[in-house]
Amino acid sequence: MNDTNRVQVGSGPETIRVLKAALVDELLPDTYVSGGDLVHMETISGGQASPAADEDSPLPVTASPLAPATLAGLLAEHAYVYRMRSRKSDGGSGMELVEEEVTPPREILSSVLAGKTWPGVPTLRGVIGAPVLRRDGTLLQRPGYDPATGLYLAAKVALPPVPDQPSPEQVHTARDFLLNRFLRDFPWASEADRANYLALLATPILRHFTRSLTPFALIDATMPASGKSILTGGPGMLYGQRIMPWAYAEEELRKSITAVLAEQVGVVVWDNLAEGTVIDSPTLALLVTAGVWSDRQLGASRNIATVNDRLWMATGNNLQVGGDMASRTVRVHLDPNMPRPEQRDQSRFGIPHLDQWITVPANQLTVLWHLLILVLDWTGQGAPRAATVSMRQFTPWAQSLGGFLAHHNIGGFLANAADIRDIDEDESRWRAFLSCWHSQHGSAPMTAADLRRSGEPSRVGFDEHDNWDGQFITTATGRMPNALALGRLLTGQIGRWRGDYVIRSAKNDRGDRNTFWVECHGSSTPHNR
Repeated sequence: MNDTNRVQVGSGPETIRVLKAALVDELLPDTYVSGGDLVHMETISGGQASPAADEDSPLPVTASPLAPATLAGLLAEHAYVYRMRSRKSDGGSGMELVEEEVTPPREILSSVLAGKTWPGVPTLRGVIGAPVLRRDGTLLQRPGYDPATGLYLAAKVALPPVPDQPSPEQVHTARDFLLNRFLRDFPWASEADRANYLALLATPILRHFTRSLTPFALIDATMPASGKSILTGGPGMLYGQRIMPWAYAEEELRKSITAVLAEQVGVVVWDNLAEGTVIDSPTLALLVTAGVWSDRQLGASRNIATVNDRLWMATGNNLQVGGDMASRTVRVHLDPNMPRPEQRDQSRFGIPHLDQWITVPANQLTVLWHLLILVLDWTGQGAPRAATVSMRQFTPWAQSLGGFLAHHNIGGFLANAADIRDIDEDESRWRAFLSCWHSQHGSAPMTAADLRRSGEPSRVGFDEHDNWDGQFITTATGRMPNALALGRLLTGQIGRWRGDYVIRSAKNDRGDRNTFWVECHGSSTPHNR
């Protein structure tokens, strides 16, 4: 046993001091500190060699928090922990001291691990499944711990070194493979959908370099079997993915987000949402704009804060967005324009049976290699950005990825932003309501109660007639709000343009009630209140 791995212990207090000092002095390999706790990198046994594109694809290693039992096992494996005890000598004429290998008691090990300060122990900031650009533009591609970033590269595929300055031939081959083979046969609704997908595919590589938030990714199609799961499986296979069912209740969604952030995966996919689902979640809107996610630890009473460094995606058919999600979403839309997409002739595809091809590690290496070639060619030219592109909180991401795509002459990035507004269910409902309100009442000021009465169907004999043609705004349960609830809804929309329409408000002549009216673009504020 190497002398540096010999640890002599004694009484309880002495053992605590000695073991803490030995851990700080790197007694155990692959041990780091994360959030004040010691963690140990270990290989996961029994994982799937080649999961399908729509299945979980965990990273091959995990950062396990050190518990007393874990520490006892690591000490037995990597160190010789002993104490000196006295015994009768062989001749029985006296006493002698001998070494006795021991496992410190559980309460001693618990005390060793109880502290939050570990000076000198390397800090683990994350586990990644594929190379990433450091902030200085160099590529982190050596497996294991990287002191410059605090990241641990647990590569899902064994990648040969990527040249810092790819040759023109390598760049041409990489672009040709990605566009004309790997992505050629997807039924993209427009060139924007393909460009957006390539941006998402490269996002985990560039995230640390761009230092930016990443928008939510929506991959949907008009028909089943269009290739949505293969597209999410692309980054998922490369960076590690977790597939989750969509939680329709906000509390359950929050819990699932907190739970998955404790796992070492680069991509989280809510797969196969019900057709026509409206993604309108305050929790999700908060998530994609938060660099750090804070929540109560599941099964405990303390709060935890986790760096939000994942790519969040959802798939389904004819999905919609609502609320704040419209401006926080990048859409990739597929439209095969045929009744049975699964019957397309695969033998004529650039890569036949791509859903099976992408599960093979050697093929994942091919995709990743070519992608990294394009990234390093871009950074080698100074990483030019698309200065004219903007996307609210995600502008640094949009300008970086826009510059990356423009550098490789891949057009259409974010050109389908208007399509996202078209599938914004919240926007569509309010726009239709305000348009109908303006056509019914012009810009005449009305109280919420007056407006509510005008929304009641009129009766002619036994027939009912809805003057609003079903466009009156409703609550989340689909019911017409009462006057008080309607007033609150209208107040929350004052000054927000919905298409060409906007709600204005003022007090009535007596000053005891709010009145509301709709202005259309180009109309003037009413004078008679």
